[in-house]
Amino acid sequence: MVLNRTCEFLITKSPEMLTIIAPVITIVEAQKENLNLGLGQCIAEMIAARIFNQKEGNNISTIYGAITSGTNWRFWQLQKQNIIIDLTEYYLNQIHLIMGILTASLTS
Repeated sequence: MVLNRTCEFLITKSPEMLTIIAPVITIVEAQKENLNLGLGQCIAEMIAARIFNQKEGNNISTIYGAITSGTNWRFWQLQKQNIIIDLTEYYLNQIHLIMGILTASLTS
């Protein structure tokens, strides 16, 4: 499988901006404010993140991804060959929940 797109946003545990340390979380910008249009790209980026993590010697069982319009957020998980979908759409006024999910994704 060849994945050759440019990643839009990435969150990593790295304390330095120039170094990427696994695990990574992929974040996709929604196209036309439609979160569902970013699903394919988010899945591809989660697969790429898993490949990156494995190359770094971090065999992480769950890869996290998010799709956002900037004000609305949806979260996904890649576990083996399964995509787990959080059916809740989070809004910017729930920033404490969004930040909690992103933080928990890096520490799990």
